[in-house]
Amino acid sequence: MTVPPLIGPAVAPELHVMSFNIRRPMEGALRPEQDRWSVRAPSVAEMLRSERPTILGLQEVLPRAMTVVTQAVGPAYRFVGRGRSRDGTGEGTPLVYDAERLELRGWEQRALSTRPDEPGSRSWGNIIPRIVVTAEFSDSATGIRFLVVNAHLDHLSSRSRRRSAGVIAALIRERGLPAIVMGDLNAGPRSAAVRTLISHGQLADSWSAAEDRLTPLWSTLNGYRRPRLTGRRVDCMLVSQDVRVRAAAINPHAYGGVRPSDHLAVQALVRVEGKTP
Repeated sequence: MTVPPLIGPAVAPELHVMSFNIRRPMEGALRPEQDRWSVRAPSVAEMLRSERPTILGLQEVLPRAMTVVTQAVGPAYRFVGRGRSRDGTGEGTPLVYDAERLELRGWEQRALSTRPDEPGSRSWGNIIPRIVVTAEFSDSATGIRFLVVNAHLDHLSSRSRRRSAGVIAALIRERGLPAIVMGDLNAGPRSAAVRTLISHGQLADSWSAAEDRLTPLWSTLNGYRRPRLTGRRVDCMLVSQDVRVRAAAINPHAYGGVRPSDHLAVQALVRVEGKTP
């Protein structure tokens, strides 16, 4: 049975934006069947073909998963971002975008550390490297330029999450553009990290700012279970005041009876209302 899209392809001047922790692809007889990439990959592909976001921020991405993503969204899409390790391998947090709608004006990947230009560097108590990918786009339909930020903050160190949030907030202030920040923040809406982004980055939670909410406020860390109203909402999308959120959703669907990830995708239909250059 085909699952209808929550938002689906956006019509200009609106943009469909999605943040999705795709879950690191793994196999093995000792791994639960629902967590095996060979089982989940068709569900991931079906969700992306159905929803076709204009901009997709992914977390926990390895090359084999990226192949499934690019095939699902089709040849009109491009992506930026590389692995978080010193040599550019390992998990990435790429931004995937519709190149027929959006012009990429520039992008960068920084280490979330005291040495942002040193790939693989670590600071503030995180055991593994953490990164942020930033891209500036121009909307071909409106001419408006805007910034998109995608990050996966540390799962253990609250200090690392808070300091990383401060780096992202400063980056947004420096660029002075309408901004959309997304990712797996490993922190809830009341956490110090999210409060730092909201207060220092002058951002709002897209769920709270939405004119319409298409789903209940599900927990995003669902562990392949049925969607729940109780639990952790660690996957987040924040917007600056010049980004109007027409609708917000947290995608609870299984596709072909299979859940795409242990996280639920966060989606929004937005309209950037900044000035044209």
